[in-house]
Amino acid sequence: MTNIYDLAVPGVQKLIPYKPGKPIEELERELGLTRIIKLASNENPLGPGKKALDAIHATLPQLTLYPDGNGFSLKQALAGKYDVKPSQITLGNGSNEILELVARAFLTSELEVVFSQHAFAVYPIVTQAVGAKAVVVPAVNYGHDLDAMLQAVTEKTRLVFIANPNNPTGTLLDQVSLQRFIEALPETCLCVLDEAYYEYVENAHPVDSIDWLKKYPNLLITRTFSKAYGLAGLRVGYGLSSPEFADILNRVRQPFNNNMLALAAAEAALSDTEHLQRTIAVNAQGMRQLTDGFRALGLEWIPSHGNFVSVDLKQPGQPIYEALLRKGVIVRPVANYEMPNHLRISIGTQAENQIFLEALTAILGHV
Repeated sequence: MTNIYDLAVPGVQKLIPYKPGKPIEELERELGLTRIIKLASNENPLGPGKKALDAIHATLPQLTLYPDGNGFSLKQALAGKYDVKPSQITLGNGSNEILELVARAFLTSELEVVFSQHAFAVYPIVTQAVGAKAVVVPAVNYGHDLDAMLQAVTEKTRLVFIANPNNPTGTLLDQVSLQRFIEALPETCLCVLDEAYYEYVENAHPVDSIDWLKKYPNLLITRTFSKAYGLAGLRVGYGLSSPEFADILNRVRQPFNNNMLALAAAEAALSDTEHLQRTIAVNAQGMRQLTDGFRALGLEWIPSHGNFVSVDLKQPGQPIYEALLRKGVIVRPVANYEMPNHLRISIGTQAENQIFLEALTAILGHV
């Protein structure tokens, strides 16, 4: 009989799918636990704001209709917020879809993609899926080595992925170094600046990348409503670029890739500055709480500018991860990022953070 795997395109045949954080329902089924907290997927512990929830409720009677396939209202809101034209915006089913659209639109098996070690797992996935060659540049202190990445760019390099802040390490590139890097790229090399955690960056470390769009037509900035805006379950992301770049992406974008509730909620969330500021404050407090707890346990961590922190356990992280699961705490092992001794912890509420720290303390005391 024909092996169905042999019929798949070469890049897909050996592809390892992205593995998300373990769902709460799955752990409930496996262990029968009644109290479970999830600190694995960098979700907003406060959930969506009231404006977003009200917008969802108001939109429910219209669900028999298709959504606006162009996302007119949300694009208008985003254009007003960032002082760009609606033609510069591409809407995605999460910013993850924007990354895939770039790969589908611009990569072939003859081309190369440059990204950093310890960078977001979707970069190698979309690269391999279309058959392009991945060039992984070793990290420095768990962050991007921009000089080495620039040296890795050749005439075959069509795309560079940069996550800022980076996931899962939380490292942040400064504005001067990052702009210098983009400036040095050849015009034939596209730069995707993944800013999924942009809202969490403190004012002391600003990276104002939107203005760069006026100067670099090969730049695409991706952002999302899944993190700070608390809408991960609705899957809304967007790309900001030149109109020409966006036009290419929209040619391969599926119609109605954003559902009606997602469009309405995202537009409302964009104006809910009170909820966003509360989210940022809770995250800052939670980051201090977790890092103080790590310090008390004698553990080191990677300083993070996101809504998560990766802690170095100085031993394999998988057994600790599994022990935490048995205590009803879901975090994220990151051995697939070449960080086998680390666990990535999403910032939760004060109570959730405390439950995790108490569970970790008990486990380490028995290892």
